[in-house]
Amino acid sequence: MADYTDQFKQLGENNRLLGKMSPDVMKAFGQVHGEVIKDAALDKKTKELISLGIAIAVRCEGCILSHTRSCVMMGATLEEIAEVVNVAIMMGGGPSTVYGAKALDIANSLIEK
Repeated sequence: MADYTDQFKQLGENNRLLGKMSPDVMKAFGQVHGEVIKDAALDKKTKELISLGIAIAVRCEGCILSHTRSCVMMGATLEEIAEVVNVAIMMGGGPSTVYGAKALDIANSLIEK
């Protein structure tokens, strides 16, 4: 199992720099995220699982890190994340197997801590 501490740290540093350089854009993005992710017809956990599946299908490593952590923090199990990976593979093909496996490894490393 890999240790993703450095990747989480780098993602945070990158996001802080982007926030410094583009504060209005990042503030607006944060507002959109907050509005979309709140409980409504779908709960927050479900929306994070959907976000993770999309992140895997579009091959966004930073998004995979972020949404995997959010899923785990919201109580998603490794089995639930595996099902999300399966849907992403169906939608994203072979490359989603690589990124899906990475999401599972990240989740496993967070759950095991």
